[in-house]
Amino acid sequence: MAEIKTKPTAISPAEFIEAVENPARREDAKTVCAMMERISGEPPRMWGPSIIGFGSYRYKYDSGHEGMMCRLGFSPRKAQLVLYVLTGAAGEDERLAKLGKHKTGKSCLYINKLADVDLAVLEQMVRDALAYMDEKYPA
Repeated sequence: MAEIKTKPTAISPAEFIEAVENPARREDAKTVCAMMERISGEPPRMWGPSIIGFGSYRYKYDSGHEGMMCRLGFSPRKAQLVLYVLTGAAGEDERLAKLGKHKTGKSCLYINKLADVDLAVLEQMVRDALAYMDEKYPA
């Protein structure tokens, strides 16, 4: 079986953020990092080479595959900020409709810049994602 690449590393999240080339994306990453740390009560930690995560949980699929992943996370990618906060929980579609300019993937929220979105709505989505994780994967 292939080794899982998305696991905790010793890379400094602060140094990783400081190395983000785009100054606006770097500042947005600092804002998201501070928000997720405040909401989760967990310090940021690098997961793999590019995800900044908060907290952790163990998962196990019906196939037997199991591992560990961050409860909340984001990545300041070159093209966009990627937030790993979508759960499909009740109310999520309504919040997405109020969020502002964004795209979505299966569990990913893609934002070009924080100025494009309502930060209060984004913060509620982060809170909702953490509550979902706490319910589905109790500590």
